[in-house]
Amino acid sequence: MVFGRSKRGGRTAPAEPVTLKILVAGGFGVGKTTLVGAVSEIKPLRTEELLTEASRPVDSTRGVEAKSTTTVAMDFGRITINDALVLYLFGTPGQDRFWFLWDELATGALGAVVLADTRRLDNSFAAIDYFERRGIPFTVAVNCFEDAEQYPAETVREALDLDGAVPVLLCDARQRESARDVLISVVEHAMRNAARAPADM
Repeated sequence: MVFGRSKRGGRTAPAEPVTLKILVAGGFGVGKTTLVGAVSEIKPLRTEELLTEASRPVDSTRGVEAKSTTTVAMDFGRITINDALVLYLFGTPGQDRFWFLWDELATGALGAVVLADTRRLDNSFAAIDYFERRGIPFTVAVNCFEDAEQYPAETVREALDLDGAVPVLLCDARQRESARDVLISVVEHAMRNAARAPADM
């Protein structure tokens, strides 16, 4: 016997939305947990632990001296962009000692956000190198901290030596609309890359 939905009145069941995986990466204390929390429509899963004195020599808090917690595995959230598209967000840990988790988190990812802080721009290089080496499309989002000097997006692009096709946006990771715009940029950039791929082969 075959089970299935009957087609009463000729109506068809609504299509399931497409679900996509996006990584939120960047250096220690750049705002990854904040961005996932600001935009997620569900209560985000967080794996934060208190910083201890033992971690001080390992985890540099330069520029984020007031930070008291750190992500030790991942953050997870979800946002529905529209009826046809749902994004699952995975925030990566920022410290080098947790990088072994990145390969697992990156499996199946459509693209990534690299959050940057202009006070510590050098902390972005490792994440940018990671995604460039693996061919994962990414958007650089400069988190505009109140006490950080503001620079135009093109100045940041030059400082990070980014390819001209990589989107660079200014954002406030605390604001839902701003974070949503960043995620849409990642999806659009990944779709452009996918459309170009057959022509490049």
